[in-house]
Amino acid sequence: MDDTRRAVLNRLDAVDEMADHADPAKVLPIARAELRHLAEGWRRLLNAHRADPTGRCETCRRGSRARRWPCQVWRAAHEQLVGEGVPDRRRTYPLRGNPFTRLSAR
Repeated sequence: MDDTRRAVLNRLDAVDEMADHADPAKVLPIARAELRHLAEGWRRLLNAHRADPTGRCETCRRGSRARRWPCQVWRAAHEQLVGEGVPDRRRTYPLRGNPFTRLSAR
């Protein structure tokens, strides 16, 4: 495992540990900072995966195998941030289909 991947996974483990076991009074200021970091991180990631003028993801496109937008990153963001009304820890199946198609059909 490379250093970058290890550092990210360790940070996520630390956040989980804090959420599960830390004193709530001590967690609040840290949680606020972490929420800001997470929101900014999602924004940066999603900005990199925006659609180009042809409707393909700017980051996921690779030659003739370019991915239609919304790409897998946007779908994962939708599942994690918006979901379908079921918390991700209780969901036992992946979300199916393209949630953005349903939104554009309205």
